[in-house]
Amino acid sequence: MASDGSWTDRIDTAVNDVFEPVRDVLNAVVFCEIEIAGSPFPLIVGWLVLAGLLFTAGFGFVQVRRFGAAVKLAAGRYEQPDAPGEVTHFQALTSALSGTAGLGNIAGVAIAVSVGGPGATLWMILCGFLGMATKFVECTLGVKYRDIDAEGRVSGGPMQYLTKGLAERGRPRLGRFLALPAAAMILFFAFFGGNLFQVNQSLEQLATATEEHTPFFTGSAGALLFGLVVAVLTALVLVGGMRVIGRVTSRLVPAMTVLYVVACLVVLLANAPHIPDAVATIWREAFRPEGVAGGVAGALITGFQRAAFSNEAGVGSAPIVHSAVKTRRPATEGLVALLEPFADTVVLCTMTALTIVVAGAPSYAAAREAAAAGGDGGDTTAGISLTSDAFATALPWFPVVLTVAVFLFAFATIITWGYYGLKAWSYLFGRGRIAQGAYKLLFCSMIVAGALLSLGTLVDLADVFLFLAAVFNITGLYLLAPVVREELRKVDVHLRRRDAGLPDEEDGDAGPPEDDPGPPAGSVTLTQ
Repeated sequence: MASDGSWTDRIDTAVNDVFEPVRDVLNAVVFCEIEIAGSPFPLIVGWLVLAGLLFTAGFGFVQVRRFGAAVKLAAGRYEQPDAPGEVTHFQALTSALSGTAGLGNIAGVAIAVSVGGPGATLWMILCGFLGMATKFVECTLGVKYRDIDAEGRVSGGPMQYLTKGLAERGRPRLGRFLALPAAAMILFFAFFGGNLFQVNQSLEQLATATEEHTPFFTGSAGALLFGLVVAVLTALVLVGGMRVIGRVTSRLVPAMTVLYVVACLVVLLANAPHIPDAVATIWREAFRPEGVAGGVAGALITGFQRAAFSNEAGVGSAPIVHSAVKTRRPATEGLVALLEPFADTVVLCTMTALTIVVAGAPSYAAAREAAAAGGDGGDTTAGISLTSDAFATALPWFPVVLTVAVFLFAFATIITWGYYGLKAWSYLFGRGRIAQGAYKLLFCSMIVAGALLSLGTLVDLADVFLFLAAVFNITGLYLLAPVVREELRKVDVHLRRRDAGLPDEEDGDAGPPEDDPGPPAGSVTLTQ
């Protein structure tokens, strides 16, 4: 936050004082912890990981067995240009990635490897792997039960599949009970976690990177200018709707990902002799961590927690954008969606962790010592500085690259969460032009506020609400799992026919091919 002790500080203090008691109560409930081997374990993280385990087993390791098909779908091999929807499989994937790939990959991972040790990296990868199955389930349902209006605009997500899906299965009241709070919580996070926090932290990084040359961005004038520029850019994208968001993110996400990965590779190449030792350290400390409270459990919990917070599998946000895909086969997008946690957590988070561990910057060593001594180490700004220092070990000016990456990640997150919030708003207040115009004005105004204010308590509340949404969403996913199994069977038939050069058939006519092996031996069948 840019502040000079003026009215911004007074507003921050007043707002935080009002909402702090609410935050403390809800935080204690949603992030309720139990102690495992001396380490606190948030039950909400266990709820997310358990869903990943059950869906992985229940769908026969779908993230492994159909990974190749998912890549082909994302690459456009089975595209259906005349199908209902607004964007391609690839555009839907990049739009969803723009909402999850961000500060969690840059700052959150740094916190994980400093607090939970290098071994937390392995557990992050495992949690990301499990999250792939959850994303498959929720995004298949997002397409299955989406609404398409007369103008071809799509509305999908937990609001639709919880109400329509559970009504279809004879539980309409339960569906409405689960959908309403899920929409409200996603909307709250869109304003404060997916918007205000992103612009605030990207400005923080910009001010830090430029303060040696100019103090402009540390003052209110620089913050206001930054907020206005981001707000105008966001408005231009949001006014264009999902089609424009898809086009922007299909270019922005690959560009920012390549930029960030190349930056990591430069650091790794500069420290190439140390890479084998770093990999060995990550593996060894995953099972025998040093200086980590709770030992293996402490490293595992830290890794799972950061991965769950990074890829958001199970919270119900990603199905909103995945539902806009052009397809007649819902599970095709479910397969594409499983690539999201792979790219977000397995690839980007691992690259960040390996870069920090290999670089071994003094700030990282100090953070490890503080964590071993019982320090907190959970500050996001501190996390960004650890990653920045790792980049600086290769070239002194490399943090500038990080600044660009942080801004791109933040902007992509803002526009995607702007779309998520719009769909939640529309479910709660209607889809009329006035209602949607009011939302877009309010959302863009919040961007300017985020450049001037921190409103830390509201950001903390946003995290609480987002992960509370996972309780409602995953409950519905369990009940609707049989629907997903049937949709997966249809897609297996569809892809085999396409690979054989045969014309596609309608859902009701397409039966399993003669050589269909069915679910793999030993898989668990999820039923209501």
